[in-house]
Amino acid sequence: MQKELRELYQQVILDHNKSPRNFRKIENPTVSLEGHNPLCGDNVTIYIQLDDNELIKDISFQGSGCAISKASASLMTSMIKGKSVDEAKVLFEKFHHLVTAKIDENIDLEELGKLAVFSGVREFPARVKCASLAWHTMIKALEGKKEKVSTEEE
Repeated sequence: MQKELRELYQQVILDHNKSPRNFRKIENPTVSLEGHNPLCGDNVTIYIQLDDNELIKDISFQGSGCAISKASASLMTSMIKGKSVDEAKVLFEKFHHLVTAKIDENIDLEELGKLAVFSGVREFPARVKCASLAWHTMIKALEGKKEKVSTEEE
């Protein structure tokens, strides 16, 4: 990873860990779901409020975990809010590919916007589940899943 991107990655992770965006519980969410990463001990609950047109009117999270997990959830909620369910699914696919791609695979970081800072996660396989926990939980919640999500099921 380039030095500039690595430094930006560290800054964004630290900022979103220290001051997470949308870290709260939405009262009367349309859907909510818990997620757990047993390897790292990360726990997250995602709350989503949809409008009548399947737009994500509001999204938030609560929980505890490592800096990568919390920063990823914070950035995810910021980027997903106001998007349609279909747009959220596309963003999930792009993010998932970003963090699971082979290290030598060339990825178009420009189309990922702020999420590009997570490109370094793929260099640390144990951290991929930390970064993707909130994303998997969000997708499963939108799909109507009720059982707690575990990164061990991926």
